[in-house]
Amino acid sequence: MPTVGLLHTAPFHVATFDELVGELAPGWTAEHLVDESLLERARLDGLATVSDAVGRALLDLAARNVELIVCTCSTIGGLAEASAGTVDVRVVRVDRPMAELAVATGGRVAIVAALESTIGPTTELVSGISAGRGVHIEIATHVVAEAWERFEAGDLDGYARVIAAALPSLAASADVVVLAQASMAGAVGIAGEVGIPVLASPRTAIEQLLR
Repeated sequence: MPTVGLLHTAPFHVATFDELVGELAPGWTAEHLVDESLLERARLDGLATVSDAVGRALLDLAARNVELIVCTCSTIGGLAEASAGTVDVRVVRVDRPMAELAVATGGRVAIVAALESTIGPTTELVSGISAGRGVHIEIATHVVAEAWERFEAGDLDGYARVIAAALPSLAASADVVVLAQASMAGAVGIAGEVGIPVLASPRTAIEQLLR
């Protein structure tokens, strides 16, 4: 049975991705590595300060005989992909399949994050994909800063509710919403009908990468 290695910066992602793998890719198993310090250090001191640590994490997962490594943190996802040369397996950031879907949708893309440090990496990813495909899109970014306070306090339900409440107002100015952080996925079910597609990375990644 093939195994996917998952690099997380928040422990609650373990249960989320175990559930998704079981539902969408029952022929796969999952190996998890959680290192909260990677995000903390990247936010405080910059991505360059965690480059070596990310490389070591990839080596750790690769040593577990995985067929694919997915980094579930959007802030360090680009760094993980850039460090892929240190291992013999494919490394993909969790938001890449979602970003590809957003570009395919086209038009006006609203990137929503609860953490400011995620806006830059996600915007660069979406812009790079659109440029590579020759697709013109317009990107607007939105930070729901008050939501992150709930996340840090461990109030995941409150975190999802605050994000969900911010989504309906985007329908008038966007054609698709991209939830930049994997942790934001819970807002999709709470928000209900927004009027435009709302994309979350965990489900999209597992559907696309493990099919």
